[in-house]
Order: sequence, then C-alpha cells, then structure tokens
Amino acid sequence: MKTLIFLLSLLALSACETSPQVYSAPKHDTLQLAKEDLLAGGLAFLTPSTVTGQEEDKQTLAYVFGSTLQAERPDIKFVSLSRTISAVNRAGLADAYRRMYHDYRDTGVFEASMMQKVAKATGVRYLGQLKLARMEQSSRGRFGVLGLSLLNTQYANMRVFFQVWDSHDGTIVWEGIDEVTVAMDTGKELPMGFQQVTEHAARNLVQRLP
Repeated sequence: MKTLIFLLSLLALSACETSPQVYSAPKHDTLQLAKEDLLAGGLAFLTPSTVTGQEEDKQTLAYVFGSTLQAERPDIKFVSLSRTISAVNRAGLADAYRRMYHDYRDTGVFEASMMQKVAKATGVRYLGQLKLARMEQSSRGRFGVLGLSLLNTQYANMRVFFQVWDSHDGTIVWEGIDEVTVAMDTGKELPMGFQQVTEHAARNLVQRLP
C-alpha cells in the first residue's frame, strides 16, 4: 500500500503545473508621435528582423504583435504583416522592399522614398518594425527519482525591440524595448512555447503606444 501511495504521489507530482512567473522590464520613448496622428495615420507592420537562428519565428512574432494590437488598441487602423507583403507584391515593389529590408539589417535605416511607397501601398502613414534581439528556451530538473525527472522548471527569455517610423519624413517617432523572462514548474518535458513569451512582450509594448 505504501508503495502504491508513493507511486501515485509521484504521478500526481509529474502532472502538476504551476502558474507562470513573469519578469519584465519594458521601456519606451515617445519621440514625436501624438495619439491623434497615430489614430489618423494607421500602422502597418514590416517584416521583422531577428538574430541568427530565429529566422523562422519572424512571422509568429509579427502575428502575435498584430493580434495583441487589435485586441488592446482596436482604435488604431492596423495592417498585418501578411497584408503588407501582399500590398507590396501587388504594387510591384517586391525587389525594392527586399533591398530596403537588407539595407536596414546592415545600417538600421530605412530608405525614406521606399517607406513612402510601402505606406502608399498599404494605405497608412506609420510603419512598425520589430526586432527579435534575444530568445532562449531551457529547462532544469527540480525533482526526480530513480533517475527520472518528474518536475522541471522551464523558462524562456526574450528581448524584443519595437520601432514606429513616420513615412512622411523617414523618422523614428516611437520606440520601445522589453526583456521578458517566463518561468514555470511543470511535469511536462516540452519547452515553453515561443508564442507564450511573445504575448507578454507584445502586451507590454502595445499598451505603451500613445
């Protein structure tokens, strides 16, 4: 009976899961973006840039930020990344857009004339650029028996940068950065999802827009 109770206790422990613990440090700077201008002008997302090894997460990053923006700020006219790319391609700007993106990765600057063309194609004034500067996912065992890890602490750390550009004059009018760490005790072996961490960073930054 004691053995059965012990085994059942281990099974319950391995299935348990605590609420995620979130640590973040969002910062932002409103350079010259007024709320009324953002509402009137609208915002389109450009293709995000990422650190090496996270290229496949660009679309997810933009999607989560877009969904969060729609939920938190439905008053802002918003153009998602997929719609931006479609509009750019429809306008015959695909090659120029690709060059603009590569130049930004090297210099941190978007060509003003190309920004105006993208803004015209998407029907907005402001362009949003995301940069995933850091993403780490890991876990460490906290409780085990007979060589089996039954309870793990899984965590993920993300640092993301968000800029808003004014296509009228090619200037950065708002920028923010957030570094988020999410940790959770769980019996599951799967790593913490990228989307779960991104949602916290997106909410922190979107809520700080004018």
